[in-house]
Amino acid sequence: MRRTVYNEDHEAFRETIRAFIEAEVVPVYDEWFAAGQAPRDFYYKLAELGIFGIEVPEEYGGAGEESFKFEAVLYEETARAGISFGGSGVHVLLCLPYLKAYATEEQKKRWLPDFVSGRSMYAIAMTEPGTGSDLAGMKTTAKLSEDGTHYVLNGAKTFITGGVHADKVIVCARTDAPKADDRRHGISLLVVDTKSEGYSVGRKLDKLGLKVSDTAELAFVDVKVPVDDLLGEENKGFSYLGQNLPQERLGIAVGAYAQAKAAVRFAQQYTQDRTVFGKTVASFQNTKFELAACKAEVDAAEAVCDRAIEALDAGELTPAEAASAKLFCTEVAHRVIDRCLQLHGGYGFMNEYPIARLYTDNRVNRIYGGTSEVMKSIIAKSMGL
Repeated sequence: MRRTVYNEDHEAFRETIRAFIEAEVVPVYDEWFAAGQAPRDFYYKLAELGIFGIEVPEEYGGAGEESFKFEAVLYEETARAGISFGGSGVHVLLCLPYLKAYATEEQKKRWLPDFVSGRSMYAIAMTEPGTGSDLAGMKTTAKLSEDGTHYVLNGAKTFITGGVHADKVIVCARTDAPKADDRRHGISLLVVDTKSEGYSVGRKLDKLGLKVSDTAELAFVDVKVPVDDLLGEENKGFSYLGQNLPQERLGIAVGAYAQAKAAVRFAQQYTQDRTVFGKTVASFQNTKFELAACKAEVDAAEAVCDRAIEALDAGELTPAEAASAKLFCTEVAHRVIDRCLQLHGGYGFMNEYPIARLYTDNRVNRIYGGTSEVMKSIIAKSMGL
């Protein structure tokens, strides 16, 4: 069936990205994998390609696109090649929506040009040791100074993707105590310069997958943050965090679908080339049935993603629908990638093969952005259950 979600502009962008990946990423990706991160200079290449400015308004140096579809193409092409662009996905997918929605005009003029050029890479710091998904339980504090010119930030964050290379971090912190009837009250968003005194990057975390994406622990000891760097209104940060969740979860869904599609491609190529007992592995009926079943699941996930992408662009994607897309696509990817790895036999367990990296990279999709169990709770609540 012909996909209708993309037009000629999207397909031209796809060709550009595919050529860029083949020339700039594939030849050095093994080095990035061994180092545990993409080099900082690579982000300047992404910026030169226009990746960071796609959805940034033209007056700040971007292309002014409102559609999510260009981001979806990026997910599909990086998965197809079995690579990633490091921690830069957080820069655009997670951080940009907050800057566009809640930054003042003065802040946008200060921040967005450097965002587009890659001179300032962004990360967002929500999760804390011991709190996990319970954001209302965060302990990091930002107390207003007596003269009212700055906040004094203290606390710690963990699992911060892009945290090693970040130049600025959107930090979620308590500017007021929670209310008895509202634990979510009192959280604010601060844009923190990583060169600030008292700001430090702790361990670069050793993850099961996503090895090329730098993920770190952060610590704040009496970090002074100018009041001019408060993002949005004080104490309303928790509600802001919820506004971006549908797009974030759709991004994870699209990434998972794209990984599953890539896994089928890798498995088909491998089984057609691999010979056992005098026959190609692809010629066995079990292989044909497995690949056919996987393709059917991928086709279904593609349809879910395409419908959700159109809904997001139309401003109609609800939190429950985004949760449903994430739940379905990440569970499909889990099943499909596992079965495609099995078709590789022992070589599927070797990191030199893309399927092995897909297997470990994919596992976090059912955890971050809200676990599968949380997605089920959201969906059930929307059903009145």
